[in-house]
Amino acid sequence: MKFNPADNIQDLQYFGEFGGVNPSISDSSTYTFLSAKTMFDTFEGNADGCYLYSRHSTPSNLYLGEALAAMEGTETANVTASGMGAITPVLLQICNAGDHIVSSRTIYGGTYAFLKNFTPKLGIETTFVDITKLDLVEAAITKNTKVLYCESVSNPLLEVADIKGLSALAKKHHLKLVVDNTFSPLSISPAKLGADIVCHSLTKFINGSSDTVGGVVCGSQEFINDLRNVNDGACMLLGSTMDSLRAASILKNMRTLHIRMKQHSFNAAFLADKFEADGLKTVYPGLESHPSHQLFKTMMNTEYGFGGMLTIDAGSLDKANELMELMQHKNLGYLAVSLGFYKTLFSAPGSSTSSEIPENEQKEMGLTDGLIRFSIGLDNDIERTYNMMKACMVEVGVL
Repeated sequence: MKFNPADNIQDLQYFGEFGGVNPSISDSSTYTFLSAKTMFDTFEGNADGCYLYSRHSTPSNLYLGEALAAMEGTETANVTASGMGAITPVLLQICNAGDHIVSSRTIYGGTYAFLKNFTPKLGIETTFVDITKLDLVEAAITKNTKVLYCESVSNPLLEVADIKGLSALAKKHHLKLVVDNTFSPLSISPAKLGADIVCHSLTKFINGSSDTVGGVVCGSQEFINDLRNVNDGACMLLGSTMDSLRAASILKNMRTLHIRMKQHSFNAAFLADKFEADGLKTVYPGLESHPSHQLFKTMMNTEYGFGGMLTIDAGSLDKANELMELMQHKNLGYLAVSLGFYKTLFSAPGSSTSSEIPENEQKEMGLTDGLIRFSIGLDNDIERTYNMMKACMVEVGVL
């Protein structure tokens, strides 16, 4: 049977403590034991179903982790307090001093800063490459390389990673392929394409209401157990623990993720087509003009579309800011970072979410001053939205 992530989520059914249709929230930081031996066994990892302390795990977090593992098609998952709280422990769990990472050059600014500025303090070096060119990726691999790292659809340039091709390289060189799938939940299933580990910022599309921060690592039972190990597990020892109340909230929002992603994708595709036809430099994986359009089609779960993210180039930072301020004034969305909200969000990533990347490197990768990143919302009448956005563009001189 063809893998369908939304069906896997739908098939999960939980009961609350008193027969509630939502699982009960575990609102405790610590848990009691009827016998001292059970506490000892729990510390040793030999007491399934027993809980010790909420930094280790909680029932609420395990419910959410199970749903996310079902969505990504992995054996299990571990939820964390943020997306960075998922990515950083993964890389630190795999790599030791003297090891090397090959990473996409276009990634979230926080991840870039971690790899560029923080991990060298620990003796871990990173080479940044154009992830769309597999020959350059392979050429960057050394005898010390342990990880290939990429985003399914990159932030903010929307480059598309060839996950099958990268997986083949990872297997050839005995590396771990780690994929951040934040931009494309449901649309792309990296583990089914050969990724070893899949991360998400749950803050974005998966939660969908911009009211919480969270992350997840999806992978094998062995790897997740390593992350949770009380002696040397990076998730356990670095303490990026999700709160149970937030886990319960995100789990409920996952039940509508398939509906939301279809609408995000439909609206983004409509606007991308219109903007490109108007002569704007528009980047969206669903456009035939996108250099990786055909590649995306070979990887995607078709019914969920090409995602809710697109970019346009307004020509300059001043024009980008003027346009975004006017669109916000017209209630078309918010001039804000992040993505996946039910209202449209827009920002100039060169001076915001990618500002950690030096200006000369931004230019090398094609990140221009005038680039506006849109996270397209769930607008009911997207043609009305387009007409209002176009009027704003005409008013400020972008069109």
